[in-house]
Amino acid sequence: MDRLASFGNDPFDKPPCRGCSSYLTEPYIKCAECGPSPFLLCLQCFTRGFEYKKHQSDHKYEIMTSDFPVLEPGWTAQEEMALLEAVMDCGFGNWQDVAYQMRTKTKEECESHYMKNFINNPLFSSTLLSLRKTKDSRFAEGAIPSNVTTDDPPRPTFDSVLSRDMAGYMPARADFMEEFDNYAEWDLKDIDFVDDDSDILRALKLAVVDIYHSRLKERQRRKKRFARVVGPIEHDKFIESHARAKVYERVKRMREDERRKRTMLCDVLQYIQDGRACQQWLSKQAAIDAGITPAVTTITVSGRRSAPPLNLTGLPGTEKLNEREKELCQVVRLVPGAYLEYKQALLNECRRQGGLRLAQARALIKIDVNKTRKIYDFLIKEGYITKA
Repeated sequence: MDRLASFGNDPFDKPPCRGCSSYLTEPYIKCAECGPSPFLLCLQCFTRGFEYKKHQSDHKYEIMTSDFPVLEPGWTAQEEMALLEAVMDCGFGNWQDVAYQMRTKTKEECESHYMKNFINNPLFSSTLLSLRKTKDSRFAEGAIPSNVTTDDPPRPTFDSVLSRDMAGYMPARADFMEEFDNYAEWDLKDIDFVDDDSDILRALKLAVVDIYHSRLKERQRRKKRFARVVGPIEHDKFIESHARAKVYERVKRMREDERRKRTMLCDVLQYIQDGRACQQWLSKQAAIDAGITPAVTTITVSGRRSAPPLNLTGLPGTEKLNEREKELCQVVRLVPGAYLEYKQALLNECRRQGGLRLAQARALIKIDVNKTRKIYDFLIKEGYITKA
């Protein structure tokens, strides 16, 4: 087992648990055998032995956490990242604001730790040099030939139509060609603090500097209109959600198609022994495949009031059922694979809501209401779920 760094301080930065879909909080589990995309589980799903597709409960795993020291005792990896982010946000030397943003260390501790490990550390300069050499070598290996053009990011020429349409924004620098209050620096370019300044003159100079700071804040405020409502991480997620809307709709349609196929499979298994009923079902399915809305017909089983129990011999998933679940599938005439998926969906929803009502179960699995009622009552009786 390894202790590794987390994705970030914000729980919404982490992907959800593959078992219960809840946002992960440290520590959590990463499967060391499933890949290439990480298979992550919360501790609750891991202790229950959650399995999904190729993932098995006996796979090797890693414990993902940043609650361990890196540079010196008393400073966890998570605090190291928070310190670097705070210095980048508040500026070097502004230790009071850095400590306020971190909330776990005083300004003296922040300054001492940063100066010791990131400024005065003799290994720091050598590490930066090696990183720079590695970066230069990678850039040389993956350099784009000069005859290859790219539009990302665009670089409109000065005073062009595109430059005017973009209000002077330069994507390559992520900044504007002309700032708001562009000549604010002129008011203090000639100010010089000397030892023989009188108290009044020094106070006037400090007042000019304070005014300049307020003008800089207004300049930044005008650049970050969305920051008044949401933070940078939430804003990035908001923008990405628009780009992923089409992907979501496509995956949603695929999921609905798979669910409809499973429902159709349950239907045909009920009438497989009756030729007339099976023919009606095949006609209905052919109309759906052809894009035609089938006529509303009731599939009837000729010469039989009730269907016999379903034979589970050889059906996939039967070995995962206990005796009571097998009896339920036989009586309800539900294939084991479909029952296991419905059961897992109801368990996840019950866990998320803290309880489950019959109406919610019917809206979730969307099969025959009588079958849903029997499955719901069975899971309640066996203690798998609780009523809301």
